[in-house]
Amino acid sequence: MAARRLLLLAAALTGVALAHYAAPLPLSTVAPAKAQFGLPFAGPPGPDTWMLGQGYGNTTGAYRQRRSTYGNLQGIHAGLDFSAPCGTPVRAIGDGVVAEVDGPHGSPPHNVVVDHAGNLSSLYGHLRVRSSVRVGQRVTRGQVIGESGDSQGTCVSAPHLHLELRDRSHQRFLNPLPYIAADWNSLALAASFGRGYEYDLTQPRRWQTPDSQPAALRGGALLNEYRQPWPPAAGGAR
Repeated sequence: MAARRLLLLAAALTGVALAHYAAPLPLSTVAPAKAQFGLPFAGPPGPDTWMLGQGYGNTTGAYRQRRSTYGNLQGIHAGLDFSAPCGTPVRAIGDGVVAEVDGPHGSPPHNVVVDHAGNLSSLYGHLRVRSSVRVGQRVTRGQVIGESGDSQGTCVSAPHLHLELRDRSHQRFLNPLPYIAADWNSLALAASFGRGYEYDLTQPRRWQTPDSQPAALRGGALLNEYRQPWPPAAGGAR
């Protein structure tokens, strides 16, 4: 029994290591963006349903934590945050196969990863409870795969869904906007977290629109170590 536990622990640790240190797939093998996916919620956005909370990329929130929370993601917010009441059904953005349920890729308390065609993977994080889908199960676009939760586990502090689009090696983080068919201009107007993008006053127009945000590589050098940032990070960036 003890030997079996050690084998299981070793397998788990190996999985974590592979998840965080595998070689990134060549970009030529990753499907290009063609608005081939849908949104993770049914129905229209609104104050009583769901809203875009924080965008992907060089947000002001990510900049303040570029060396800590986002230090391994080149300093950027590597997904989209959708504000939603706890328990809101979360839907697969595209057809695929469930690759992980509560796997090693973060976004607690619960998460799901779905593999899609073209070496793409979507991650659904901060789910309220463990998903009922199983690893290896085929899912279709729009199928419910979980319930939105809260990153703090309270359903009061910060209820939202964290959605990421990655290459299947989980080393490249892609801007989901051009991959997901949605009216992003309207959604961005009501961003409930109120987080825009950080300015570099030496290049003030760089990365200032949702669709211009850079891809990131796990463990790469910081993209946003600015000498003249705006707004200044309250209390200093960390």
